Amino acid sequence: MTFEDAFHVLCRRLEDDARDVDLSGVIPTAHFDDLAALGLYGAFAPLDEGGLELGASELFDVVERLAMSCLSTTFVLIQHLRLLAACLDPNAPAFIRDQRAGIIRGTVRGGVALGGLLPGPARLSARATSNGWRLNGEAPWVSGWGMVDTLFVAARTPEQTVVNLQLAAREQPGLAAIPQHLTAIDATNSVRLHFTDLEMGTEHVIGEASYDPQSETGDRLRLNGSLALGVARRCCELLGDTAMRDELRSCRDELDLAEASSMPEARARASEFAVRAAHALCVHRGSSSVLRGDVGERSTREASLLLSFGSRPAIRHSLLRRFGDSTA
Repeated sequence: MTFEDAFHVLCRRLEDDARDVDLSGVIPTAHFDDLAALGLYGAFAPLDEGGLELGASELFDVVERLAMSCLSTTFVLIQHLRLLAACLDPNAPAFIRDQRAGIIRGTVRGGVALGGLLPGPARLSARATSNGWRLNGEAPWVSGWGMVDTLFVAARTPEQTVVNLQLAAREQPGLAAIPQHLTAIDATNSVRLHFTDLEMGTEHVIGEASYDPQSETGDRLRLNGSLALGVARRCCELLGDTAMRDELRSCRDELDLAEASSMPEARARASEFAVRAAHALCVHRGSSSVLRGDVGERSTREASLLLSFGSRPAIRHSLLRRFGDSTA
């Protein structure tokens, strides 16, 4: 069986389970095992190491198709990609290189705690100690709690650098997890992590770089756009509407061609389109779409969540203008 054939089978299986995942709030462990078996934890890792060696456009397409099938499962998977990128970095420290095989094959599964990268004052700060760093603050959105093994943590220093560290994904002295109950994709088991004088030695440090808010634009914002495209694509397929399919392609093309300066506008357009497509699906399905768990109802909640989740100020301003807020 080719990868494309196996991937199609996987997407159908995720699609069949999506309603139960949404209603139960639980993603079956088998979903992640199936993703690993297909090589998706090593999406852009070398083929000879068990990865898929996907280029950027191929990765965006894979994420879009997975999100079309089950947004919750996809959302947890893509958190792993930052750890994957870290282990593939030629300058990665030895302790990350030692985990490379497991990270690529999905036997070591990662999440992210990126409080230090969020715009504005540091939500998660790091101060140097005699043998490492002391972390304080919070990471407001950490998905996959209880499903991932380790976290890629980004904390900001007083010198306006960002130190990246690897942390075991479990509560421990100095680290508390507070459940976040979401309107959609609640099965991702997202939490708010509170750091209180959490000591981390130099053996946990992945690297340190200058804090640059613009580093979180471009391809990183583009990947989250694939989530909105996936929800919209699901709706377009169920509607069978040619005009909406054309608009979906146009949104995708705009995201693919966007540069850092134009990416927020492209992201906003994709997110707004996903909401309209979901609402159109609800109208198309009629009264059944008001029932909890209906695909129209679920798609509406997911599209609404994606208006804000993984957003940035520039995306928010663009969305507000699209929704008629003249003050934005």
